Amino acid sequence: MTIREIRVVPDPVLRTPCDPVTKITPAIRQLVQDLLDTVDDPGRAGLSANQIGVNLRIFSYNIDHKLGYIINPHILELCGEQYGEEGCLSVPDLWYKTRRADYAKAEGINLDGNRIILEGHGLKGRMIQHECDHLDGHIYLDRLEKEQRREAMRQMRRSS
Repeated sequence: MTIREIRVVPDPVLRTPCDPVTKITPAIRQLVQDLLDTVDDPGRAGLSANQIGVNLRIFSYNIDHKLGYIINPHILELCGEQYGEEGCLSVPDLWYKTRRADYAKAEGINLDGNRIILEGHGLKGRMIQHECDHLDGHIYLDRLEKEQRREAMRQMRRSS
């Protein structure tokens, strides 16, 4: 079991779009296992590879005691709306109400190279969008309304 260190803002890896996985190798299999081991902790819903310093398009999740992962995810569908508290392992101790679609559907592959669909409402929908944002080089604070974002930046400066 390998639990990896979480990178935090302002680490530049969090702002760099991730590269797609082009081949399933032993190193990719180990990375997926490390992501699963690291996300398997109470209070953790999702974890993208760049949050542990690896610039590849993979994320793991831990929703309702179900662990999983997806490689090369991209969002196929969003619908509905939710507005609720959101936090991030890479932005410790800051929680802000964030607007997201209620339902998200993403497509990617598994370690066998087979196409998989990951979809969900509520927390799972929020997690899919949050992790895909990470893989595109964005953090949830980017989605905040202007005043909230300013406040979040002030809080981050105070805590560093």
